[in-house]
Amino acid sequence: MSEREGNLEAPTRHPLDWQSEGFYEEQSLFKEMERVFDICHGCRRCVSLCQSFPTLFDLVDNSESMEVDGVAKADYWKVVDHCYLCDLCYMTKCPYVPPHPWNLDFPHLMLRAKAVKFRKGETKLRDRILTSTDAVGSLAGIPVVAQTVNAVNKIGFARKALEAVGGIHHEAWLPEFSSHPLRGRLTPSAASAAARPAGETRGKVALFATCYMNRNEPEIGEDFAAVFGLNGIPVTIAEKERCCGMPKLELGDLESVRRAKEENIPVLARLVEEGWDLTALIPSCVLMFKQELPLMFPDDQDVMKVKNAFYDPFEYLMLRHREGLFNTNFRHPLGKVLYHAACHQRVQNVGRKTQEVLGLIPDTTIEIIERCSGHDGTYAVKKEFHESAMKIVRPVANRIREAEPDHYGSDCAMAGHHIENALGREKSPEHPITLLRKAYGI
Repeated sequence: MSEREGNLEAPTRHPLDWQSEGFYEEQSLFKEMERVFDICHGCRRCVSLCQSFPTLFDLVDNSESMEVDGVAKADYWKVVDHCYLCDLCYMTKCPYVPPHPWNLDFPHLMLRAKAVKFRKGETKLRDRILTSTDAVGSLAGIPVVAQTVNAVNKIGFARKALEAVGGIHHEAWLPEFSSHPLRGRLTPSAASAAARPAGETRGKVALFATCYMNRNEPEIGEDFAAVFGLNGIPVTIAEKERCCGMPKLELGDLESVRRAKEENIPVLARLVEEGWDLTALIPSCVLMFKQELPLMFPDDQDVMKVKNAFYDPFEYLMLRHREGLFNTNFRHPLGKVLYHAACHQRVQNVGRKTQEVLGLIPDTTIEIIERCSGHDGTYAVKKEFHESAMKIVRPVANRIREAEPDHYGSDCAMAGHHIENALGREKSPEHPITLLRKAYGI
């Protein structure tokens, strides 16, 4: 098989050499970007995934040589800025990923570029604030502050002022903050019921609350606890946690990722040692512990211990179902459901587990949308990228609008609300775990 015929072996990921000085050497970075961009230019399979690839191809096509060597190195950053590390190019499109000899890892090359940019001090203050989810959530979660922030976010002239001063697009969806966080509703505790192991699952689960579920939609965490409890799975919550680090990873602030890891991993590793499996309700957080931290810290035994114990919540339920330990006594059909599979859920390579679980509900049809929503936590709210994010989500919203489902939603609650925004806020999304609770009637 020639190199140009691609690679048929399963993709492998090399550890991220982020602690070496060569990783941050700009000329070396540009040389590698030119090599990779030239391969991408000759292939163009990823043109429909995000705005990075159309940006690259437009730069090439509009250059004097109409090749990558005609693109100014300064314009490479335009490609980098549109990448939000969804990983879909690596996991679903690119034929040249390792072990192919061309060794192409576009997302991690973009991550390296973001890290170089961050180290040079060229990251906007707005972006540093937006990715400081612990600090923002703690402040905005204070009762009076939460009410004020939520009210201001709905006022048109206030949003336009925020756009002018802070670069937050006035039409972007922004989450509401709860003054009653999930960590106050679910408390750390020992298992109150006997765990029932099944297959590779140990039968009791510790929830990593995540910044978003803790401060913005804690009700979804309560739905999770209710569903898992009905299935005889004891649930606890980590006694403390920081942001998983994904927002800082996407910013290229790798030292902040390391600091978050040093606080989270010992707590989670101890839970694993006590017999708990781990999960989270945001796919990006699951992916952080299952993929990104292990690639950054491949020699850390506790990181690997946590990786091996982390599950997508619906993956966990399907593993239990295979062993006859999933409750299928549903009271209410859901009718027609359009389910958006979030990018960071898809690239975990666990299959369509959310669709499979919801498909067990009688008189319920599940249509899956496997296309990026373009939200990415912060990308869709930024003034300069909001229009691109809305362009990416439009086909998803059109599918839902045309189907007129009884329910729709996404594994990623933020993606669900971005879709809602594209629909003109005609109907609210519902997280799949919430739909499952509705079907149980609890």
